[in-house]
Amino acid sequence: MKPIRRRDWRPGLLRAIYTPMTPIHPAARIGHVHLKVADLDRALGFWRDLLGLEVMLRRPGAVFLSAGGYHHHIALNTWESAGGTPPPAGHTGLFHVALLYPDRTALAAAVRRVTEAGWPLEGASDHGVSEAIYLRDPDGNGVELYRDRPEAEWPRDEAGRMTMHTRHLDLAALLAEAPG
Repeated sequence: MKPIRRRDWRPGLLRAIYTPMTPIHPAARIGHVHLKVADLDRALGFWRDLLGLEVMLRRPGAVFLSAGGYHHHIALNTWESAGGTPPPAGHTGLFHVALLYPDRTALAAAVRRVTEAGWPLEGASDHGVSEAIYLRDPDGNGVELYRDRPEAEWPRDEAGRMTMHTRHLDLAALLAEAPG
């Protein structure tokens, strides 16, 4: 089979080749994300010092960070971006990286840490299935701090299919649940 080039891609192309379409394995998940940054030390000030990820490994031009000792959840690198600037608005690229917290208390603690440091938030939303706080790292990468609600609490339509919405999240009520 001839390889598909990105510039030749169009919707439905693979469906014409691989029918019927089989879904991805249900245990597949996003394992880690690599972010291009302009300055590793500046990025570490956000990802390590503000959000609390641990440095697992540092190499020339790259740092690998984790929660809980995993090899890495977030990698920061300057391989193609040292001294660079964020892409301008209206261009394609990463919308955000989402950090999933195990419960509302842990999310509240993370948000308190960010707000007490004076880091600006861009939004706070209740999506029905989750609660999310939005901000940007020093390189302009979108970051979502969120927690999922238990599946039994997800909003559903008349047919029982999961639905989502975007409503205001009461940030003061969330922060009131932070320990300490």
